[in-house]
Amino acid sequence: MPIPIPDKPGQLFNNPDSFAMVFDAAWKQLIRRPSAESLSIAEKKQQAMAACADHPFMLSDPAMADQVADFRIRLLNL
Repeated sequence: MPIPIPDKPGQLFNNPDSFAMVFDAAWKQLIRRPSAESLSIAEKKQQAMAACADHPFMLSDPAMADQVADFRIRLLNL
């Protein structure tokens, strides 16, 4: 189940912006775990992407969702 958009519970949209918001939330949730300290960036990305697996954008365009995730990691220095 995808992580909901905080200010719009239950609303997910098939676009990169919606995916980016959900990916960011999944990433932040992941790095709060003590076990995340030992993970590489690639492993963190993989786990965050798995948490977003049911997002409409991820389902319709997984390659672009992967690029959005990479962009968010670089942009936010995650």
